[in-house]
Amino acid sequence: MSDIPLRVALVGMGRMGRALDALAGDRSVQVVARIDDVAAGTGITRALLGTAQVAIEFTEPDAAVANAVSCLQVGCPIVIGTTGWDARRHEVIDAVQRSQCAALWSPNFSLGVQLFLAIAEAAAHRLRAFSAFDTHIVETHHVGKRDAPSGTAIAIADTLERGLARRVPISSVRVGAVPGTHEVILDAPFEQIRLVHTARDRRVFADGALTAARWLASHRAPALYSMQDMLADISPDTPFTKQS
Repeated sequence: MSDIPLRVALVGMGRMGRALDALAGDRSVQVVARIDDVAAGTGITRALLGTAQVAIEFTEPDAAVANAVSCLQVGCPIVIGTTGWDARRHEVIDAVQRSQCAALWSPNFSLGVQLFLAIAEAAAHRLRAFSAFDTHIVETHHVGKRDAPSGTAIAIADTLERGLARRVPISSVRVGAVPGTHEVILDAPFEQIRLVHTARDRRVFADGALTAARWLASHRAPALYSMQDMLADISPDTPFTKQS
């Protein structure tokens, strides 16, 4: 970890914003702005961002794109943790190109989930020749999570479908205060394989987002990056598929 504090603006002070705020000091991050009134996705200015070197955004799907565009327009790189807006990805890419400022979006900032995706990718390629195995994803989150299926489940399904060359259905469960559980079920007539990732604490996502913010602030070329881009850059020998 660098000894030089990273100056960060938090956009959205819900569950994740508060988790980021609580963990920031332990990760040599100085929170210089806390912007909470962004439900409409408007009004983020350089003055509100203060001296932030990078913003971290966790709000609502309807506000995420406008928040990202506003930050990019004033030259502030942004880490986007909100999910449910991927159909508007082109708007963020356009803003990155116009502003020549970098952004990073991930449906999940857990390192374990990135490993899970690598395992799922390898399993899908090996299983392609074995049609006896049916595949299904089950994702479980707290009742406050609005998008279903989760962005992580969609990423897992995309990974599996590329390897299997067939559709993989997703079931979503919203119950209690579960931070996030993702399960891949591979079922054959006489046996079953289950791959499960369970997030035990919301801080796992905060920790990954802070790591992503530090990486993004290090003079990245203008692009919309992913966590897999970051991990491939930090440790090129690890089994992560680098995304463009």
